[in-house]
Amino acid sequence: MTVYVIQEVKGKNLLSATEFGDLKFLIPANENIMFETELVTDRISEGLENFSDEDYLLLIGDPIAIGIATHYAASVNFGRIQFLKWDNREYKYYKVEVDL
Repeated sequence: MTVYVIQEVKGKNLLSATEFGDLKFLIPANENIMFETELVTDRISEGLENFSDEDYLLLIGDPIAIGIATHYAASVNFGRIQFLKWDNREYKYYKVEVDL
């Protein structure tokens, strides 16, 4: 199981997400999709090429990169995606399953 973190965010503690799998960051914190669109898109698509029902997307970082990652994850896994959603009251992640 892998938790695909869309973009690394410096100073953000994601330790509790490791309960769902190993963290894999798709793009680094300093990557700017406005200036490196093709590079970022390639990194995301290559990073998600093995996305499966056992994996999760953690939606953090640039909103455009989040949209691109959601598209690629759905594309390689027949429209099925598991997301991790942070609950501010319980201070923990919950999985949200979506079938597009």
